[in-house]
Amino acid sequence: MFQNEIEFHALIQPENELEAKLLDTPLFREGMNWGKPRFGHPEGKVGLHVREVLDNVELCAANETVRQQLRIVAIAHDTFKFQEFQLGRRVKHHGLLAREFMEKYLDDPTLLDLIELHDEAFYCWRAAQLEHQPDAAAFRLEKLLEKIGDNLPLYFDFYKCDTRTGDKIQAPLFWFEEVISKLK
Repeated sequence: MFQNEIEFHALIQPENELEAKLLDTPLFREGMNWGKPRFGHPEGKVGLHVREVLDNVELCAANETVRQQLRIVAIAHDTFKFQEFQLGRRVKHHGLLAREFMEKYLDDPTLLDLIELHDEAFYCWRAAQLEHQPDAAAFRLEKLLEKIGDNLPLYFDFYKCDTRTGDKIQAPLFWFEEVISKLK
């Protein structure tokens, strides 16, 4: 689909040197090109999903600093799904693969945590609601909240931007929003 830097740049519209550098990396381009239409991701390719998330960032970001933070998380968060599927899902989650890759480019622990843990709220919801494992869900949620700490608002902003794409079910977002409201 996307064959060269120009096409990736036109899709993502990098705003700084880091974003452009990532899009020029062959491994990153491979990740952006990965995917077929499926439930939750009818757009198929990761790059098209990233574009949707970036569009949501424009609507969600409270200020320019948050906007820039959410952009970098959006660009990196799902780009290593292809490696997760090559390695096997149980070997390494794509969020961890993305974090490990981004550690070469970022030294911000908050953004690295968000990249790594971007799906964790969904897994907490799934354990609680679909797998009927409330203790496992509570443990997982406790670990997530502990790791995210004071960056919970930024995490939630990204979770919203990511969940409000494609044909993803919104129940996990509503559940997490309720969980957060009880913490206040």
